[in-house]
Amino acid sequence: MEVVWLLAFAVLLAGYFALEGFDLGVGLLMAGRPQERRDRMVAAMAPYVLANEVWLVAVAGVLFGAFPVLEGEVIFALYPFVVSMLLGWIVRDAGLWFRRRIEGRAWRGFWDLMISLGSFVLAFGWGMVIGSVAGLPWIAGLGLGALTTALFAFHGRTFLAWREGRGGGRVLALSGLAAAAPVVVLLAAVAPHLLDHAAPAATLNVLSLMVAPFAPLMVGAQVWVWRTFRPGKGSDRIPSFF
Repeated sequence: MEVVWLLAFAVLLAGYFALEGFDLGVGLLMAGRPQERRDRMVAAMAPYVLANEVWLVAVAGVLFGAFPVLEGEVIFALYPFVVSMLLGWIVRDAGLWFRRRIEGRAWRGFWDLMISLGSFVLAFGWGMVIGSVAGLPWIAGLGLGALTTALFAFHGRTFLAWREGRGGGRVLALSGLAAAAPVVVLLAAVAPHLLDHAAPAATLNVLSLMVAPFAPLMVGAQVWVWRTFRPGKGSDRIPSFF
């Protein structure tokens, strides 16, 4: 059962990097773009943002439930990163929610800057977290932060090309794999440590019974979002909160 939950954790975390990675990448690419282009970029990613963030919530749930001892160790050791990334997440999402609440280029430009800033903090922070968990020196963590930021930006560029009908789904899938590669390598390296810190078998069995009914709903919601807003079908359907 420990192996099953480890695989579930790996799939969820890699899925978050592959999906939320292009949202963050689009946010990074918004910096310095004309207002009209930024509006189109936000419109392109808007239908996917909330669905993609669900993956991080699921990751946190699995970490808390299946690996509680490790969860405490990780959050305590990475407290500065966790706090800064939470603030980056709040700032990025605030930008998405508030940018259209008042008309005016200055208002929208400010919140677009917050989207880019929050996206950078999250993208770079994930690289630092990966380096810290892997026990690498801080200079290597900085390099991983730069790598994840570059991979997310590339993934965001590929997503925009796909969303605007200028790229294929296979290329988008490959860029998603590239965005998830750092965390996949990390999980493979620390897998024995994760298994040693898994919850008792009885707890994992109960968690399985609790989670199993909701897994199909999560997958079904993702399929619905991607089918509804694929290029050529939902280009004019933009959630009102954006």
